[in-house]
Amino acid sequence: MTGQGQTVQVDRHHVEITRPTKVLFPGDGITKADLIDYYRRIAPWILPYMRGRPLAMERYPDGIDKPSFFHKMVPSYYPDWIKTVTVNKAGGTVTHVICDNEATLVYLANQACITPHVWLSRFNKLRYPDQMVFDLDPSGEEFGLVKSTAQDLSGLLDELGLPAYVKTTGSKGLHVAVPLKRQEDFDSVRAFARRVAEIVVHEDPGQRTLEQRRNRRRGRVFVDTNRNAYAQTVAPAYAVRARPHAPISVPLAWSELENEDLRPDGVTIMGVFERLEKVGDPWKNFRRDATSLKVAYRKLEKRSATRKIR
Repeated sequence: MTGQGQTVQVDRHHVEITRPTKVLFPGDGITKADLIDYYRRIAPWILPYMRGRPLAMERYPDGIDKPSFFHKMVPSYYPDWIKTVTVNKAGGTVTHVICDNEATLVYLANQACITPHVWLSRFNKLRYPDQMVFDLDPSGEEFGLVKSTAQDLSGLLDELGLPAYVKTTGSKGLHVAVPLKRQEDFDSVRAFARRVAEIVVHEDPGQRTLEQRRNRRRGRVFVDTNRNAYAQTVAPAYAVRARPHAPISVPLAWSELENEDLRPDGVTIMGVFERLEKVGDPWKNFRRDATSLKVAYRKLEKRSATRKIR
């Protein structure tokens, strides 16, 4: 792309690219054109985790070292070929973008949307999530505690008969996700997730916490289940994060948590395609493994009663 900008054709749509040489990651010289090129190349892998979902745009028009903002409402100037959905919110409605194709992905990247944040539900059944997410957030830089927490969480979910997938956040922690069949609403899923989190914390309260206030975590890993709610969002797999070197949220195989060199921001837009060639997408069966929580509810109650965890 030239510094003057141009129009590119994507998915039979024409997308105007403006200020392509604008540096978005100053420490690395990564430009808007680089961001757009990344999202074009990664489209086959990221779109399955975005389709049908309302999203919020985390935009950095002047680069990651300058002020940013979250953009939810679709502006009137967006082209009519971009899919949208109007959802109910407290006090009214909001019209969100839905990114179902490469052209929309490119358009958002041109808007300096470094990270699209997606709902845990899809537009045709907004109050029924198709995934349950545990956000494991370290209080400091001790990533080993996050990994061990994720492993214990995986063990508990397996005990409950639930498939579990793990990915880096691209920032400091890990996301553990369970694919769902959209049979339980957000309130039920959040209550279940909270109960699971209580057990995981109870097993190692010196290293884990449910405390939301950072100043009360005392170096412990926060097992956060708050994303399991209507209108809450998560950075999808393969999304870029607004941090030095342009790291991405990358799906992992559980065995990779044994790697001492693993970092939550260790895979960047520069290295992800080599990784994909070597290991593929560890989440390729995510939707195929979707499950109900009904049996797991019964197992959880039986486990709690047996171990007398209140």
